[in-house]
Amino acid sequence: MRFLVDAHLPRRLCEIIAKHGHDAIHTLDLPERNATRDRVINQISVDQERVVVSKDTEFFYSHILQARPWKLLLVRTGNVSARDLCTLIDASLPRIEAALGSHTLVEIDRTKVTPKI
Repeated sequence: MRFLVDAHLPRRLCEIIAKHGHDAIHTLDLPERNATRDRVINQISVDQERVVVSKDTEFFYSHILQARPWKLLLVRTGNVSARDLCTLIDASLPRIEAALGSHTLVEIDRTKVTPKI
């Protein structure tokens, strides 16, 4: 599976995702870095079949209304430290992978992984 981690999330998530055998890039790896516009992120997601990992609800609405990004992991943890978020994603990645296998929208909060669409 291929992932694209949004600007509001720590770059270290890419290392954690890669540790589980996946390809992951952060917006910092893109030419416009964290200034990359959402529409560009959506296009990369569609073109490269990447799951966008984001806290940004704009991606939620774009996915619902336009099926962009290709797939979305929406982080709904509220304010949480980068370390705690990385620990949560690391522990939850098998459930995230399973949910993304049959759904295009998956939400994660502090206690569960929930497939939506």
